[in-house]
Amino acid sequence: MIAKKIRIHLADDHQVLIDGLKNLLQTVSNFEVVGTSINGISIYDDIIQNNADILVLDISMPEKDGIKVLQEFKEKGNPCKIIILSSYDDLKIIKEVMKLNAKGYLTKKCAGKNIIEAINTVYKGHEYFSDAIREKIFESFANNPKLKENTYFKNSILTPRELEIVKLISLEYSGKEISELLFISTNTVETHRKNIMKKLQTKNTIGLVKYALKNNLINP
Repeated sequence: MIAKKIRIHLADDHQVLIDGLKNLLQTVSNFEVVGTSINGISIYDDIIQNNADILVLDISMPEKDGIKVLQEFKEKGNPCKIIILSSYDDLKIIKEVMKLNAKGYLTKKCAGKNIIEAINTVYKGHEYFSDAIREKIFESFANNPKLKENTYFKNSILTPRELEIVKLISLEYSGKEISELLFISTNTVETHRKNIMKKLQTKNTIGLVKYALKNNLINP
């Protein structure tokens, strides 16, 4: 049985970068680059046409920047998952694209070694942030005084096992690693993860990190 290929659309205002990424991604057997864009105007329509699974999007795009593209996708309904690939690592921008449903963020400096992993991770339904971006996000939550004032998060919301899993997720353990440490199946880990997110009313890993920091489950 032939595995389904992950269909990828690349959007960046530098053709050289697009060509380089395309050459790299074409070395992966289950990747297929189905479209490219050098401005933001027609990206949404292009993806509707080529049925891409993943959009790799730059922030700095001519005529319509990446933020406006994300806003368009959110308003019209996301036809694919979006990974931001940018020269910017400004925390304000990172938080903004997260609010606009971007599923990954990495800087161009680390694109070569991280982009393949990022695409595979996001395609499977998870989020992906490069190490430098993740550190910025975690640091911002750790240093945010509002977290210390927030009385919403209570340890009693979660069971002891759920607290263990929140801590391990926040420390970037994979589902497989958690299952091995706690001697439970990966399916059980995933079930716990879903239940935890439902209880905490969060949709992503960052919400779990906020909870872990607030309740001293991990050291900032």
